[in-house]
Amino acid sequence: MKKILILLPALILLVGCNSDNQPKGAKSDVPVKNVIYLIGDGMGLPHVNAAILESDEPLAMQRAQYTGFQITTCTTNKVTDSAAAGTALATGTKTYYGAIGVGPDTARLTSVLEKAAAKGLATGIVATYRVTDATPAAFIAHVKHRGEEEAIAEAYLETPIDLFIGGGRARFEQREDGRNLSAELADKGYQVVYTMEELAPIKSGKIAGLMHDGHLPRVINGRDPEYLLQASLKAFDILSQNDKGFFVMIEGSQIDGGGHANDIEQILTETYDFDKVVKAAFDFADANPGTLVVVTADHETGGLTLPAQGAGVRYAFSTGGHTGVMVPIFSYGAGAENFTGILDNTDIPNRINELLGI
Repeated sequence: MKKILILLPALILLVGCNSDNQPKGAKSDVPVKNVIYLIGDGMGLPHVNAAILESDEPLAMQRAQYTGFQITTCTTNKVTDSAAAGTALATGTKTYYGAIGVGPDTARLTSVLEKAAAKGLATGIVATYRVTDATPAAFIAHVKHRGEEEAIAEAYLETPIDLFIGGGRARFEQREDGRNLSAELADKGYQVVYTMEELAPIKSGKIAGLMHDGHLPRVINGRDPEYLLQASLKAFDILSQNDKGFFVMIEGSQIDGGGHANDIEQILTETYDFDKVVKAAFDFADANPGTLVVVTADHETGGLTLPAQGAGVRYAFSTGGHTGVMVPIFSYGAGAENFTGILDNTDIPNRINELLGI
């Protein structure tokens, strides 16, 4: 009996790894060409669990071929912020609370996006918050503190990137130094657009989508529920035209705000919105072997728990801030098997770098 029990986990693992449901791109012998890196800001396992419980249909995240957990600590705090966590997820190096793209000694770090661009891959960023906010910034900028958003905006002119779509137009056009970075981007060949209607007909070329002065509204406050999906699909379409491949980071930015506000409706609506992009990414990987999709979070926000309430659950919060609990990793496609177990946040970009050969 003991021998049977010992063998069961191995048998289960073998069954899971040899499922006929895996797409061709999931085989480990298919080299990784494209990476879709999806970050749900503040999205802990309870957020995903709540979305599963409240949905009539399975989430796309439940299609993940491999799952794991991620430790989110930074060098100065056991409970991180999005800047330090974003920097770890972007560069593979832990740093201090508030840092963007720099190490504990404030020395410049190189992100996976920058390495991909240097290798000739197309690169992009899509978000529902400002493109100068902490998580997107960590992939492109290098400043001592996340509050330096005007300097972060300048990084979009200085770092090779083919496409970025999100909020934060004021940091480009209503600046203390009087510069109009949108005009400068246009001079560098970017198609600068302010609405999804302007974005839709673009078929190729570099794109700077600045869709709001600040962050976009929450879904429950009127954001187009198709915005994040359509912006992401545009990124896939534009970036995949590069024969060498692409790297794109897409953030479901406002799950975090629901955690801070202890607002389960915002958490659910933003998680469902993000999950639509997960489905699109998994579908893209099915159709394009050599595509890796990694879905994770920077940290958990709100200390959400799901205690029993009669035959169901209620949603209880322990904080209006972040927590130090591990967050999930869902992976799919080429090389997805490399993101299982309990990983540090720095392991994720380091493994992506290895798979891309950068």
